[in-house]
Amino acid sequence: MVSAIVEGIGALAAGEWAPLNRTGDLEGAKLTDSVVRLPDGFAGAYGDYVEQGWNTIAAPADFGGQGLPFALATCVLENLGTANMAFTLLPILSVGAVEALFHHGSDAQKAKYLPKLISGAWSGTMNLTEPQAGSDVGALRTTATPIEEGEHAGKYRINGSKIFITWGEHELAENIIHLVLARLPGAPEGSRGISLFVVPKYHVNDDGSLGARNDLRCVSLEHKLGINASPTCVMSFGEGAGTGGECIGELVGAENRGLMAMFTMMNNARINVGSQGVQIAERATQQAVAYAKERVQSPRAGAADKSPVAIIEHPDVRRMLVRMKALTEGARALLYYTAGQVDRGTLSDADAAMRAEVLVPLLKAWGTDIGCEVASIGVQVHGGMGFIEETGAAQHYRDARIAPIYEGTNGIQAADLVTRKLGMDGGGAVERLLQDIAHDGAEESNLAALAQDCIAIGQWMRDTASLDDRLAGSVPYTTMCAVAVAGWQLLRQARAVADGAAPSLAKVKPVTVRYFIDHIVPEAMGLKAAATAGAALFYAIDSEALAG
Repeated sequence: MVSAIVEGIGALAAGEWAPLNRTGDLEGAKLTDSVVRLPDGFAGAYGDYVEQGWNTIAAPADFGGQGLPFALATCVLENLGTANMAFTLLPILSVGAVEALFHHGSDAQKAKYLPKLISGAWSGTMNLTEPQAGSDVGALRTTATPIEEGEHAGKYRINGSKIFITWGEHELAENIIHLVLARLPGAPEGSRGISLFVVPKYHVNDDGSLGARNDLRCVSLEHKLGINASPTCVMSFGEGAGTGGECIGELVGAENRGLMAMFTMMNNARINVGSQGVQIAERATQQAVAYAKERVQSPRAGAADKSPVAIIEHPDVRRMLVRMKALTEGARALLYYTAGQVDRGTLSDADAAMRAEVLVPLLKAWGTDIGCEVASIGVQVHGGMGFIEETGAAQHYRDARIAPIYEGTNGIQAADLVTRKLGMDGGGAVERLLQDIAHDGAEESNLAALAQDCIAIGQWMRDTASLDDRLAGSVPYTTMCAVAVAGWQLLRQARAVADGAAPSLAKVKPVTVRYFIDHIVPEAMGLKAAATAGAALFYAIDSEALAG
């Protein structure tokens, strides 16, 4: 079954989604009269994705899902995202909506919305951000007013605007289920007063059929650096600009507990965004290797034969390609280790569930940083042609750059690690992970030393450092921990290949793992000084002087 899933999604990704990647970048999503249109081919490719059941892989069986491991769903999205990162944001958001409703929705809401969301016939969105409320979600102003009587009694009038809403409007799915954060009358200030509402594009009748259009619409599309085929919408809810009626929503979970419910969706999305770093790195690596094999220039340095050779033969190009492969494989190793811990946590392994929580910020932050680095190296391998849009290398670089920003910036991921995650189980959750690495990787002195450095820094951050000092060192510390975990998982892969697993990797895997441990791990060890330097230097000049 696993082989069939992997081969099948590879065929769909290569055959239908990949050919749309360049078209989507050049033509992009277009907004006309509040309707978002995608280039030719997108509707058919999404229809085949739905018809073949790919959206259902890890979804709950009670609502039409297959109930298979999250790791397999991760593989599905990785393949699709490698083929077409912008397009794959559509199912990523829908998967998150399924998670939020499954864990926090009422039985009636689950029955009404989950089957079509799980099939992919309907898509889902996450509506948090407002112009004045970016990372500070507690500053949002969208309101939800209870309806006391009439056909919508017990529901709420939603009024407000949201920005940066990924796939907030399109015609590929029959309905769009918006999950919207809003504030009830008299709610407490800040994040303690936020509630979550399900707001469908089309009302859903009791028999599951679609009713009238809700009063919501896309009023503009953002003009972005990349992911141009992904419509990033400014959404208006109940502001008289839609159907002229009222925007009606239903409360999900308890009043003023919306942020907790939304974080269920965000945690899933952060794993999948970490996967996007792997996706774009893989796509950039494949293209760079193919180009380097074809581009002939200059004889090999020091060779007796002065005939020009493919640039893949030159030492520095070879260095870049090996680095691209090693970083991509390291990020992928971290991705699937995280997915595996999520699966074990779902099966009631409390320690695995806690470890997954620790791994999520590592994956999201470092994985997306790697996507940017590898895409940048891919441009460099192409040389001057990499800076020319026609080769496509620049698109990977442009597409990758959003991933360290959305679903919580990488600085927020690092802050989460050194504040909340570092204190989990009295510090034991992070420390046990690093001790496992130091013990299992003891024969690799660099890897073991990196793990020990991370343990020592973590203890300093918990016991001695001020909050400012912790936050100032949070990003380098996050990188150190992520590289330690990735190196450990690559070491396990190398052992498996040496024992006969995956014979096709017998030549490449030992080299990429060796490069990671001998080159990437020492680079991470060099971040210790930055992780422990504290914040004093950053505030040695005031804001005015810094701006001068």
